[in-house]
Amino acid sequence: MSNITFPDLQLIDPILRALTEENYSIPTPIQAQSIPHLLEGGDLLGCAQTGTGKTAAFALPMLQRLHLTRQRYNRKHARSLILTPTRELALQIADNIKNYGRHLNLRYATIFGGVGQNPQVQALLPGVDILIATPGRLLDLIGQQHVKLEQVEILVLDEADRMLDMGFIRDVQKILVHLPKQRQTLFFSATMPNEVAGLANSMLSNPIKVEVNPVSSTAERIDDQVLFVESTKKSSLLLEILREHDIERALVFTRTKHRANRLAKELNEKRVRADAIHGNKSQNARQRALADFTDGRLRVLVATDIVARGIDVEGITHVINYDLPNEPESYVHRIGRTARAGTSGIAMSFCDHEESEYLADIEKLLQRRVNIYTEHSHHAEAIAENHAQYVQRRSGAISRRPSSPSRGGRGGHGAGRHGGGGRRR
Repeated sequence: MSNITFPDLQLIDPILRALTEENYSIPTPIQAQSIPHLLEGGDLLGCAQTGTGKTAAFALPMLQRLHLTRQRYNRKHARSLILTPTRELALQIADNIKNYGRHLNLRYATIFGGVGQNPQVQALLPGVDILIATPGRLLDLIGQQHVKLEQVEILVLDEADRMLDMGFIRDVQKILVHLPKQRQTLFFSATMPNEVAGLANSMLSNPIKVEVNPVSSTAERIDDQVLFVESTKKSSLLLEILREHDIERALVFTRTKHRANRLAKELNEKRVRADAIHGNKSQNARQRALADFTDGRLRVLVATDIVARGIDVEGITHVINYDLPNEPESYVHRIGRTARAGTSGIAMSFCDHEESEYLADIEKLLQRRVNIYTEHSHHAEAIAENHAQYVQRRSGAISRRPSSPSRGGRGGHGAGRHGGGGRRR
């Protein structure tokens, strides 16, 4: 697979020209394995996380098939549908598709909640080749008869496990009722819990399975470290690290929206340019914060897991887990925001005594220990003391841990798997 080039994948010249302009030269493994099969119209089950190149893996064959089978537009109809859980992901996918299809005469529309619907309704009115949508807003517009899906030829369900976390699976099932049974279906998920696996089985017909970078893996270029620290000292430790390491662009994760807001405010009071991004922020505020972070006007972006997979910014040198996630898979997605496009990165995780079970779960998933932070710090003695306590508790914590999958209620750190805010984000 390593010697395969994009021309080898039988892509048409307009797409190859766009890829050259985007400085794409060698397909990633998921692209090399998926594109030939998808060009033939087959279904696909992909187990892959962000950062593996899966957007191009499904977008390139989609663009080519729609271009080669041009049809007369029907009002309000879409020829293909990409469902994704968050607005950030929808916008990111839309940008990629526009870039890949810049030399093709295809129509696109992107719809999501949190903003007025009229511009989206107008974009849908003449009919589109590709519709990128979040489930909640799409169901709203279907109910108002602003969009019709009876002519969809290609369906892509992206980040299915995140849709499960956000409570969107039932919405997806309602949307499927409006789609034709004869279609090409592409299903992507980083993990495959039973409910997601059941949905995949109901949607796909004789799919090939492509599995790239399983969720338990982290990029080889990421140096991930854990710092044991009391919860009340986390903010001073964060400021110390930002000063000592001269970090230019850091993505900091908290478990709750309230803590994200509070931390961003505290950083600004300490003259560290920061902003927060989470599900309760308006779409304009989220886009503005992300743009400021991307352009270097912010040094720190504080985020919650709800937007973790929609943040794809070049040059993030550090990811800092201010709070450890209560779902171990989220750890991999979080730290994967650094070390993009062949670069290296550093991930630091703060762990207080109430989060030791979360760390045990993460290490169990990774099948290795996370490195202990050993550099000089004013918190060195406290880190060493907390580490010793953690080592003593670790084996007991694993054996005593309750079997219930919901582990988010301890210490007021926030909701469990399905908690935190409303359904439509």
